[in-house]
Amino acid sequence: MLHLALRMAAHRITALLAVACAVLGGAALITATGVLAESGLRSQLPPGRLGGADVVVAAEQEFHPSGDLPIALPERATVPARLVDRLAALPGVTAAVGDIGFPAALLDGHGRPVPVAHDPATAGHGWSSTRLLADARVEGRAPSGAKAVAVDAAAADAAGLAVGDRVRVVANGRPAAAYRVSALVDAPGAGGGVWFADGTAAALAGRDAGGEGPRAGTVDLVGLRAADGAGERVADAVREEVAGTGLRVTTGADRGEAVAPGVGSARSLLILLAGSLGGIVLLITGFVVAGALGVTIAGQRRDLALMRAVGATPRQIRRLAAAQSTVVAALALVPGVAVGYLLAGRFRELLADRDVLPSELPLTVSPLPALATLLLVAAAVQLSARCAAWRTSRMPATEAVAESRSEPRTPSRARTTAGLLLILGACALSVVPLLSRTVLGASVTSMAGIIAAIGLAMSGPALVRSAGEAVVRRLRPGVAAPTWLALSNVRAYALRLSGVVSPLAMGVVFVLTYTLTQTTVLAATSDDTRTGTLAQYELTAPALGGLPDGTLPAVRDVPGVRAAAPAGSTTVVWEYEELGEPAAESASATILAPDARGVVDLGVTDGGLDRLTGATVAVSTEAARTRDAGVGKRVRLVLGDGARVDARVVALYDRGLGFGPVVLSRDLAAGHTTTGLDQRALVRTDGTREAGRALTALAADRPGLAVASTAPDATGADAPPEVWVNLAVVVVLLGYLLLSIANKLVAATAQRRAEIAALRLVGTTPRQVRAMMRREAAVIAAAALVSGLLLSAVPLALLGQGFLGHPWPAGPPWLLPAVAATVALTSYLTIELPTRHALRTPPADALRTG
Repeated sequence: MLHLALRMAAHRITALLAVACAVLGGAALITATGVLAESGLRSQLPPGRLGGADVVVAAEQEFHPSGDLPIALPERATVPARLVDRLAALPGVTAAVGDIGFPAALLDGHGRPVPVAHDPATAGHGWSSTRLLADARVEGRAPSGAKAVAVDAAAADAAGLAVGDRVRVVANGRPAAAYRVSALVDAPGAGGGVWFADGTAAALAGRDAGGEGPRAGTVDLVGLRAADGAGERVADAVREEVAGTGLRVTTGADRGEAVAPGVGSARSLLILLAGSLGGIVLLITGFVVAGALGVTIAGQRRDLALMRAVGATPRQIRRLAAAQSTVVAALALVPGVAVGYLLAGRFRELLADRDVLPSELPLTVSPLPALATLLLVAAAVQLSARCAAWRTSRMPATEAVAESRSEPRTPSRARTTAGLLLILGACALSVVPLLSRTVLGASVTSMAGIIAAIGLAMSGPALVRSAGEAVVRRLRPGVAAPTWLALSNVRAYALRLSGVVSPLAMGVVFVLTYTLTQTTVLAATSDDTRTGTLAQYELTAPALGGLPDGTLPAVRDVPGVRAAAPAGSTTVVWEYEELGEPAAESASATILAPDARGVVDLGVTDGGLDRLTGATVAVSTEAARTRDAGVGKRVRLVLGDGARVDARVVALYDRGLGFGPVVLSRDLAAGHTTTGLDQRALVRTDGTREAGRALTALAADRPGLAVASTAPDATGADAPPEVWVNLAVVVVLLGYLLLSIANKLVAATAQRRAEIAALRLVGTTPRQVRAMMRREAAVIAAAALVSGLLLSAVPLALLGQGFLGHPWPAGPPWLLPAVAATVALTSYLTIELPTRHALRTPPADALRTG
């Protein structure tokens, strides 16, 4: 069977190239998605400043919902400081260090912040934390007293500092103070930092045992150094000591997770991204591979029918079709998998460039994605090939031979019905954005479009035949011969034509729905944010890790300032019941104070923001409707550091897209964020230029303070990074679709050599043949565009109505003309070039070899 399959494949190279390209591209996309998913599950950050610790004890930074993947908690959860002494007493422990991190920054001679660490929000540490560094070189002495610091050697070089110099330091939002540099610390790969005396660091961070802050008497983590060869024994002893406390003990490569809690959310993002891409990639890959195999097997119907005539069983016919397809797929799988690993690397670089992923987070490369790709693609090829050969294999031998040069007179009723039902189902699915004005609700739009396109592929032959017959009946008697021939081919070969129209229509649907979904959601979000932000200015201090103390009172004293309020953002996990079952969903949350109503307008429909005090929240009307969270109700939340709270709802608001589904009171978030500082201040002025200049002057006088307009950037530079990621995905998938469609059209045209030769033998000139084929190309392009637009119209109209209040989406005006030009050019070139090649072959030779 394999030998016969290879012989058949050798005579159908052109058609099988379409299969090879479809498999190669599909294998690359599935492998890349698999690498992203595996990296989200297994990738680890380097240990960084914990490289010298053998064992690290930290709080759990993940929430584990029942029956679902863990949810990352990005805010630092703390560990009781008293645990340090307990762990230090364990056998084999040579050093136990309670590490704390807090905002710290150096100022140069001009009062400008000097970068001292990758993350200014956690740049400050106690001197004992240097014992957790790997291969650190220290020049000078440990800081002693309240006015001495040790500085990262690279930062000292940038600031021109040496041991003994004096430098101004802004620590945890306090006013800049002068410190003496007692040491320079060179620890490659540790991320830099500023080290204070342990007592000073605890006081600055509000962690000293006698303090009254919300995090008094705690540390971020405990790092242990063990005697030589005692690492595993110490780790086991530590696990016994902390059993039942909810603390996590890590060693080896897992230590990097404790360095920065945010990396957990980055890994979760990879899992979510791979999950969202996986469905689209598998649908498109399966569709394209099945379409390419359908064209290939259709071109071999005569060979398969003759084999039936000489005694081949139906099962042998299907095995033969599957065998040759598998051989071609195997040749394309290896380069496809290799390209997939390269594609995953490039995609990770894109995510890192857009600050979606930490640049230090590597991809996990293993054979597992390649194995999964092999199984999925092999199964898709086997199933598609057997389905394509099913009709020919089941027909009586004489009927199979008779039909090998034509198509079935009537398309399959079951196939047509199933296709129409899919289209109707897609229309029903498109209603979701009207019911749910959320990102999740909008994502249904692109999926509905793809399902409708698959429905078109199934019902296409019947629709094309009906349309062709209607057009032919209305042809005038004097119509040109090429036009009559082209339309007659449309009617007679509806299956063949729909096989090339469907993937083109899917390309149109995919580009329009996927792209316009992103732009519509972005427009709705921007509209919510723009309308709801009354403040004209925003003050931040990114180089300091947060706004310094005293910033807000100073801003309020600026002439022309009408209102100023702090604002921030975090992540919460909302626990609720859905259909009687417990559920949990991670969501971004805005942090506001009661005086925020002077700088923002969330579109409050019930309650008021002035009630945001204590353990209270405001909730979007969309979330309130689906989770029974009206005003006065209580909701269960898990804050960003894992703390469980029971908060009372005091307001409902409409602008959930722009401000998130939950707004936390500043009191509720206090003590549950990594820094404890306000992230930004929103300022509303009287609108005069003098007020703006006064704010700018204030920012210039205060180190590290930056003022910016809250007006959206018209260039789109401030678009969320996920928008650019999604557009990159669109480009990659569109490239795969176009390449596969082009190969499929080339293969379908090349298989018509015998038909073209027969036309020439009965007197049709090459010019007339080219004219006929061009008219067919025009019909294909027009049918693909019309059907693609019709299938996209309902989902996009409902999306626009639900998100923007009018039945059309938001997007670039050039998108539709660009799509139309691409479809027309693809149809023309992929039909014109093979036709010209076929016309170079003498008709008799073409009939003999065709």
